[in-house]
Amino acid sequence: MPAPDKTGAEWSVLRPPTGPTVPLSKLAPEAALRRLELTIVRRLEGFLHGDHLGLLPGPGSDTNDARIYQPGQDDVRKMDWAVTARTTIPHVRDTMADRELEVWALLDATPSMNWGTEGITKRDLGIAAIATIGFLSQRMGDRFGGMVMLPDKVKRLPARSGRTALYGLLRKLLTEPIVPDHAPGTLELADGIELLNRSQRRRGMRVVVSDFLTPGDAELDPSVEPDWERSLRRLAVRNQVLCVEVIDRAEVEFPDVGEMLIRDPETAFSRYVNTSDDAAKRRMDAATTAQRERVKVALRRAGAGHIQLRTDRDWVADIARFVLNYRRTAAILHQPPQGVSK
Repeated sequence: MPAPDKTGAEWSVLRPPTGPTVPLSKLAPEAALRRLELTIVRRLEGFLHGDHLGLLPGPGSDTNDARIYQPGQDDVRKMDWAVTARTTIPHVRDTMADRELEVWALLDATPSMNWGTEGITKRDLGIAAIATIGFLSQRMGDRFGGMVMLPDKVKRLPARSGRTALYGLLRKLLTEPIVPDHAPGTLELADGIELLNRSQRRRGMRVVVSDFLTPGDAELDPSVEPDWERSLRRLAVRNQVLCVEVIDRAEVEFPDVGEMLIRDPETAFSRYVNTSDDAAKRRMDAATTAQRERVKVALRRAGAGHIQLRTDRDWVADIARFVLNYRRTAAILHQPPQGVSK
């Protein structure tokens, strides 16, 4: 008798997940991503000559604007003789520095991410998003690292370059033990973002993957800042931040399944709700819509890119649509605060 298939909706809904709900080979099809590339507009730091154009003059191979020669300060080897001959004033031409990109992804692996009714949990959907972004952002010399936020600690996976290293990181994320409901610990998303900001001082891209739900937070007013917004804003001061919000369809479209026990996997809250009651269903749907709108507004205020992925949709197609639109909006979205260099 063949062993039971421990993947799919049954194993992610009827019982707590004990392992990944999606195999490593299906996380992100590389062939479908080769023609896409994430737009990097914030300042990068590094020493290798990569494929990303920096925003500061440096020892790159691409020429920048010409300017008047400053004796004693400029290298005469950078003299632009064509402009000098036309203007009769010595000019030098700067070069645009090529920098390698360093990407760090923070995965929220708290118990609320273990939910999923479409054959994949929110946790594994977040790992799939990290895989897709990793394939989109990697070029020669670029490095990708990860951090896993658990209720009691944050695990750090070192940044390395190359596809083999990326696959190794994804395998470690998939095999990370599932955090059981009500696991002890006091760490919240704000703490994980703060640790990411403090521990990684080198500028680059930062990816935060979470459902952005704070235990015990029932606020629905968009004008009230979530606990994690201030930390995210500090992270965005020096880095280009991309936030991936992962949700399940049952969270935004309340199912009609009769009377059901609803409980919070991170707090002691539990309540029976009659999902066949139209009035109760409307209230739940309205509250969920307001909750997600509050997350959207907070991410926009923090100056972070925002991708919303659902367990019932094709995450590769959703990220591809975001990337194509991101090329037009990235420079406006990631404007640094006044007095901060790009």
